[in-house]
Amino acid sequence: MQPEHALTIIGGGLAGALLATLLAQRGWSVDVFERRGDPRVEGYAGGRSINLALAERGLHALRLAGADSAVLKQAVMMRGRFVHPLQGTPGLQRYGRDDSEVIWSINRGELNLVLLTIAESHGARLHFDHALERVDFDARIACFRHHAGTVSRPFHALIGADGAGSALRAEMAKVQPLGERTEWLDHGYKELEIPPAADGGFRMEPNALHIWPRGHYMCIALPNDERTFTVTLFLPHRGAYPSFETVQTGDDAVALFREQFPDALALIPQLRSHYETNPVGHLGTLRLDRWHLDGRAVLLGDAAHAMVPFHGQGMNCAFEDCVALAERLQDASSLAEAFAAFEAERKPNAEAIQQMALENYIEMRDRVDDADYLLQRALELTLQDRHPGRFIPHYAMVTFMRIPYALALQRSALQRRMLEQATQGRQSLEEVDFTALDRWILRDLPPLAA
Repeated sequence: MQPEHALTIIGGGLAGALLATLLAQRGWSVDVFERRGDPRVEGYAGGRSINLALAERGLHALRLAGADSAVLKQAVMMRGRFVHPLQGTPGLQRYGRDDSEVIWSINRGELNLVLLTIAESHGARLHFDHALERVDFDARIACFRHHAGTVSRPFHALIGADGAGSALRAEMAKVQPLGERTEWLDHGYKELEIPPAADGGFRMEPNALHIWPRGHYMCIALPNDERTFTVTLFLPHRGAYPSFETVQTGDDAVALFREQFPDALALIPQLRSHYETNPVGHLGTLRLDRWHLDGRAVLLGDAAHAMVPFHGQGMNCAFEDCVALAERLQDASSLAEAFAAFEAERKPNAEAIQQMALENYIEMRDRVDDADYLLQRALELTLQDRHPGRFIPHYAMVTFMRIPYALALQRSALQRRMLEQATQGRQSLEEVDFTALDRWILRDLPPLAA
């Protein structure tokens, strides 16, 4: 479809800013309306600040937008999970085979600043302090609260990149039921911080995502380019100790860390005050039956499919949405056709990564220090070498490749059965029946293109 019309993006966060660039590059006239002020002037005032893990899917989108080099300058490489067991020696579990297979820790606010500047440089018009209040889809008029007043803006089509609490989604639902439901996790999170060391460096290994797995709960820490770590404590909201119901004060938090995360306690000097001041965040999975309203509006990213953060794919999935929508708009003969094709392509993949994100929480908090998991991981890497292009570890398919999430989920389920059956009752790789396993792989896992 030729870009004959303007497109209006609701939300100037990560997905909205990236999409604005991708569309402007293709000749569209683009307006972005953001409810907050310009973070380049007023400072970033985002919501949750769990660090983002940038992987190949997101990097590909940034390369298309010409933003990858500027973003990576502010990122910290993470080679793998650095696991801190309660008993035993901490150690690194690599994500991939070498430093060509890594992910990048990036601050949400810094990334947003870069993407907004790039979008504006491509001609996108950015309108800050414009909160969407209502939409007349028949007249194609959107009304925004701007400071003390209301402004009305005509539009050809609206694109909702305004997050899990999307105002556009709420307006669309008044016209067409979207089948919206949110499945809340019974766990929440609270953020803390490890400051730089006295010499200005990192206080622990910087090139890793640190995990303290404790079965039903966990703590993680991601590095920042300021030599700090963003620490996130995940606990059940209610119930037996420890939960946010039973760990309420700063003193309670210190006692918990002394008992369960002793090596982290000395690294967080402001644990008491940060625990008492920082709110408990909620985690949920947003599902919709419908993402678009014929040719008048479409949703993407968290506005369409918010997910829990445990696979580090929320941003990467949203960026993949942006690329897919820009391509469908270029290929289709109408906006309605483009929006429908986009939903048909992306909805099954979004549902797949939502499922994998929930599954990965259990792995992170409960399995990464188990002997059976470590044996299966060792076998997974061995089979990757024995059958290149056929047996590809789950994490590699999701993080280092751009195959559809739905295909990664399907193949991961089969590979998990292979790993579990091959290692059942065994203590080492030497006991694995590789002959039978090789036959199974050659029969049921066709070669996979990147």
